[in-house]
Amino acid sequence: MHAIRLHAFGPAENLTYEKVDDPEPGPGQVRIAVAAAGVHLLDAMLREGATGPAPGPTPLPTIPGREVAGTFESLGQGVDGRLLGTRVVAHLGFVPGGYAELAVTDVDRLHEIPGDLDAAQAVAMIGTGRTAMGILQFVDLGPGSVALIPAAAGGIGTLLVQYARHAGATVIGLAGGAEKVTRVRENGADLAVDYTDPEWAARLDGYRGRVTVVFDGVGGEVARTAVGMLAPGGRHLVFGWSAERGRDGRPYLVEGVSEQVLGSAMLRKAGGPDPLRTLELRALTEAATGRLTPTVQRFALARATEAHRALETRGTVGKVVLEP
Repeated sequence: MHAIRLHAFGPAENLTYEKVDDPEPGPGQVRIAVAAAGVHLLDAMLREGATGPAPGPTPLPTIPGREVAGTFESLGQGVDGRLLGTRVVAHLGFVPGGYAELAVTDVDRLHEIPGDLDAAQAVAMIGTGRTAMGILQFVDLGPGSVALIPAAAGGIGTLLVQYARHAGATVIGLAGGAEKVTRVRENGADLAVDYTDPEWAARLDGYRGRVTVVFDGVGGEVARTAVGMLAPGGRHLVFGWSAERGRDGRPYLVEGVSEQVLGSAMLRKAGGPDPLRTLELRALTEAATGRLTPTVQRFALARATEAHRALETRGTVGKVVLEP
């Protein structure tokens, strides 16, 4: 099979398209003929050698990627074969191997792809979608809510705009550049603003002191300005701080206002014996019913370097997906 391999930590150019041996499923595992593999900013961090939330550095060489969708085509010992030939999606956890034509994972990670979702949309929901569902646990949105969403053209931002709109909230979406702002407006935001315009904050003057929640996956100066728009008792939900990469690497937080909602906080909120799976099912259901429609930017598998570069420079819209 063909796959993307990483032999040394470093820039996106270190990702190479190679022919490698097909992986074989072990006991309790299945093999998926990959139709779509998700690309995440965390993948870029792991590629550079950072561990992030991972238990430790990734052993090299490796095939990156932790989100796949495709066809269940082979099984290991002890696996029920009734789903053979069906379309499935899985988050691989911190076991890499997704950027490939074939991927192996534990059978209990599989979800059958519901309805008419294509593989790329399913991949978007199994990782990015489950994160969006986890974030939304921390706030009740309704007709009286005013949601401010930085990075509203990104994978998570796109879903948050749609969810808030369907809940009846007023939605303000921020994005970088005219093309992204147009997409945010078309996605249903009541107000779409280009944060690269030095005067962007003035466009929000009518909402100053009225914003009830800031969904912040960016941090930096945009977050500082957004938090200044909050109404008394407003919430600042922090799930990322990409703008702080290369600085101190820490999120922007305001005591008594900000709440980090990733990791253990999200899992505790979801509850149950397998909270991540609960959020994955919720995300796939939202997409299957049409309430949420992920935006996907597709790259050929061989163009993984280009996909990583575009993601790191904020040159993408929606969820980035590699297709073999």
